Amino acid sequence: MKVVLLAHTPDPEQTIAASARLCYSDTDIESLRESISLERAKGLVQMLDGYGHESPVEHVTFTFGIEGVSRSFLAQITRHRIASFSVQSQRYVRQENFVYITPPAIESEPELLKIYEASMQSVVENYNRLADALEAKYIPEFLAQGFSEKIARNRAEKKAIEDARYILPNACETKMIVTMNIRSLRNFFRLRCCNRAQWEIRAVANEMFRLCYQVSPILFQNVGPSCICGNCTEGKMTCGKAQEVREKFKKMRGELQSEQE
Repeated sequence: MKVVLLAHTPDPEQTIAASARLCYSDTDIESLRESISLERAKGLVQMLDGYGHESPVEHVTFTFGIEGVSRSFLAQITRHRIASFSVQSQRYVRQENFVYITPPAIESEPELLKIYEASMQSVVENYNRLADALEAKYIPEFLAQGFSEKIARNRAEKKAIEDARYILPNACETKMIVTMNIRSLRNFFRLRCCNRAQWEIRAVANEMFRLCYQVSPILFQNVGPSCICGNCTEGKMTCGKAQEVREKFKKMRGELQSEQE
């Protein structure tokens, strides 16, 4: 798994502060923004957070590059609909030697790992067998339509892997670029940094949180799983480790602040 912060809104606190003050000011936007110092902006952001007023934070976005994750992860993260996703296509990118993600519980057991790896190898072989056979089937069809041999082969390959991909497993590795605004990120961290979240998306969420906190401790000071700011919201499904989770995030914030000093 690899998560990198590719971009974010510059001076996020000042952008949020200007957005909030604009609602109650007749000053032009540029002058309004320039009149807000960083310290004043941070104070206003904290005040907004205390009021639960979140619409101004939607003007700030963070963009991440995520690699080394599974298609299973993709199915989960795209449930967060207020976000933008660009994902490596299995329709246009041939997966002849695809990388696959192995769950830790399987990786730690030699016998289970042996079964898992044998299964993945079987998929690789069958995928290539299907892709090659379909390509051979489609080439004459495109040639008959009057395409040159080069174009016919290119189109046949694309059409072949479009169908062959149906055999690929959830374990297949994918890459993506994801953009979320802060309001969506806070919701994402509340749900996916939780101990009850699936291990892969929890690992990604924790790393995304770490990168966000480095940019703006103020905006993410009370962010994390639901038990960070109050009681656990999982009800009977709680992990029962709320205090342990609080200590974990407290320690993480302390370490990140020390790195910045």
